Amino acid sequence: MTLNYTWALLILIGFSVGVVQYFITGNGEIFQKMLTGIFDSSKTSFEICIGLAGVMTFWMGIMNIGKEAGILNGLAKLLTPFFRAIYPSIPDGHKSFSSLSMNFSANMLGLDNAATPLGLQAMKDLQEINQDKQTASDAQLMFLVLNTAGVTIIPTSVIALRQSMAMEQGLVGFNGADIFIPTLMVTFFGFLVAFLCVAYFQKINLLRWPILSLFGLGISMIFALANMNSSSMQNLGKSIGYIGSFIILIMIISFIAIGFFRRVNMYDAFVEGGREGFNLVISIAPYLVVMLFAVSVFRTSGCLEYLMNAIRAIVALMGLDTRFVEAVPVGLMKPLSGSGARGILVDVMKANGVDSFVSKVACIVQGGTEMTFYILAVYFGSVGIKNSRYALFCGLVADFAALIIAIFIGYAFWG
Repeated sequence: MTLNYTWALLILIGFSVGVVQYFITGNGEIFQKMLTGIFDSSKTSFEICIGLAGVMTFWMGIMNIGKEAGILNGLAKLLTPFFRAIYPSIPDGHKSFSSLSMNFSANMLGLDNAATPLGLQAMKDLQEINQDKQTASDAQLMFLVLNTAGVTIIPTSVIALRQSMAMEQGLVGFNGADIFIPTLMVTFFGFLVAFLCVAYFQKINLLRWPILSLFGLGISMIFALANMNSSSMQNLGKSIGYIGSFIILIMIISFIAIGFFRRVNMYDAFVEGGREGFNLVISIAPYLVVMLFAVSVFRTSGCLEYLMNAIRAIVALMGLDTRFVEAVPVGLMKPLSGSGARGILVDVMKANGVDSFVSKVACIVQGGTEMTFYILAVYFGSVGIKNSRYALFCGLVADFAALIIAIFIGYAFWG
């Protein structure tokens, strides 16, 4: 219902502002502009989906090879010691460790179709040891909040969207993977904030080696960035796309090599995964059309510009650079709706160019935050949890932290 009200309010507020402008200025062209924007947004939605189809088909095919080759199971085993440390209330050897690890691994690899059923299974397993069936247990809370701030190795959909927009804008030799490492860093720090927030409420012992290793990795990233001079950061910002491309290429080759040595029928696995990717794009189309419709009304009426000007004025009063401001609505919308945030992201890239600073920041915001309300509703609803305790608070804290971190990292790499 939250998304329903948000969508309706964007349209109704946008139209109302248009009416007010007409009575104040007498300019009836505002309505023609709004209608033209609606039709253009529908056309843009399907143009984007056409561009997305090929990339998503390819990537989901490759990911399915990795899944069939046992890479998902390997990651799950690697993560088990960490999960034992952060889920102290789960008995040793309980079956939920397997589904928890598998869900986290699938999220890391961007396998949403696999992650969701694994996540639902994890919630079911955790519900079996939950004493109060209508109130979220500590383990369920940790699992849900970490899902709202999960680490993503490769932001597949955002990279695919950037490539699609680059084709539409006629950019030759464009590298959509240049947001790969910055997005990974945003998801990591967002995950760290989410974990610390829940750990505070649950009084989890942080002095265990899997948890200390996590902190060590975060401190290493901060130390590396802090000790880079402006020239080094500028050079890194220019080369980050090539580094990201190399890592992704190595991952693809590794998946195929492991599949080959394990005698996986990779051709069929690729086709099966590719079919899922294509169907995923088709399923996205209506959501993209409906959200771009609302965003278009809100933008062409002048509401979005008024909102941005207000935020920009506040930021300027603080003596800060205002170039990032247009990326902020993506972060504000993402916890409510992934498709809504995607619609705003498309609007930002279309208005500013896919390779602009603000578009890159908006992309790492999109890739580094999660649909908090959706995740809580689906997972808690699947097992009948009515009292979510502090799950929403911690999830939103993590989303806000990821937004701030994304802005800082954007300036570090491209500012």
